Amino acid sequence: MSQRDHGNGSNGAKMPSDVGSHLSLFDRFATIANAFVSRAWFFVLCLLMVLLWAPSYFLIGDVDTWQLIINTVTTIVTFLLVALLQNTQKRGEDASQQKLNAIADALADLMGELARDHPSLRRDCRELRDAVGLEDREGA
Repeated sequence: MSQRDHGNGSNGAKMPSDVGSHLSLFDRFATIANAFVSRAWFFVLCLLMVLLWAPSYFLIGDVDTWQLIINTVTTIVTFLLVALLQNTQKRGEDASQQKLNAIADALADLMGELARDHPSLRRDCRELRDAVGLEDREGA
């Protein structure tokens, strides 16, 4: 009997078949931003920005303004990218965990079937079922 047959189990773990494919507008934007900034040419673009900024000291002349420009730009970009990249990382971790839950659930089903002939597997099967969805019940 699978975890889904147990009313999604006492732990309420989400299985991959329970997850919809709909992504919110923010999730789609974060995915696109992640694809954009994870390319080598984005790093080259950032490097070029710094290389163009460095000689601008001679054009601006004022050290405070010169520092303020690069500090402001890099701080804003970093702040926004952290939020976007955290979103895609969290969704990836969730997807991996749901796959692991499905594997553990299938293994527990198999162990449950084999436990008829090998009673020692019952305890291991119970522990494995209890572990499914553990990440939702434990603090990080």
